Amino acid sequence: MPDQFKAGFVNIFGAPNAGKSTLLNLLLGERLVIISPKVQTTRHRILGILSDPGYQIVFSDTPGIIEPKYKLHQKMMLQVKSALEDADIAILMHDIYQPIEEFEAISNSLKLKVPAILLLNKTDTIKDKSTIEGIVSKYKEKYPAWHVLAISARKETNTDKIMPLILKHLPEGFAFYPDDNISDRSERFFVSEMIREQIFALYDEEIPYHTAVLIQAFEEKTTLNVIKADIIVSRETQKMILLGKGGSMIKQLGINSRKVMEEFLGKKVHLELFVKVRPKWRDNENYLREYGYN
Repeated sequence: MPDQFKAGFVNIFGAPNAGKSTLLNLLLGERLVIISPKVQTTRHRILGILSDPGYQIVFSDTPGIIEPKYKLHQKMMLQVKSALEDADIAILMHDIYQPIEEFEAISNSLKLKVPAILLLNKTDTIKDKSTIEGIVSKYKEKYPAWHVLAISARKETNTDKIMPLILKHLPEGFAFYPDDNISDRSERFFVSEMIREQIFALYDEEIPYHTAVLIQAFEEKTTLNVIKADIIVSRETQKMILLGKGGSMIKQLGINSRKVMEEFLGKKVHLELFVKVRPKWRDNENYLREYGYN
């Protein structure tokens, strides 16, 4: 291991739909975390591990900061609290066109005590460069101790400036994980997230938010993986929407999910999906534990 090896936790915080997951995938160079334009896509704290001969950065994508309405939301916010406790560096993301007052509410709730990098995202939505500069100056005045960058994670504008800032503040230490690890999560977890991502893409309104995915079987065979998954919904009407007329929607969901799974796993996938109704599962402690929301 080289002299002055650096290692630490870099945790990403922000409101829902601030672009945190897009940023994490960009920094890792891997499509590790699911992405959707709809809010509250991220429900779990997911670690992404970037190893280099001179450093190891453990990135952490956290759920978007919200006011909890269900036990599910409460558990999501507990993961944010956990990320605050072990952070060596904090990255905060905020939509550049959203009011500074909205960001102040989030920053005040976090009460950060570590070096912070504030990324004002989605600059591609603003044409006038002077407008961007004016917004950035307001945040620099409000948070003089922080690094403030205007970026577009989607267009990769200014994102090359993020890693040097991280490495500047990353503490010396020892690697937390073996070099070949890219996450602390299992393949079962990621395939369940891939199904959930396709639900967000395929269905409208409340369906994605009332849905959980539970992998019941993950069998690795010589030529393919056999995966069986339950899709949990709150009401019978939601089940009917998921299935679609003559099962057309669930069939398309299976096709879309299988495609991304095969790209991720590098092997053919036989996927079976089952829809089950569990009333008020988002407020049921036993169901939440079963579905991985500990």
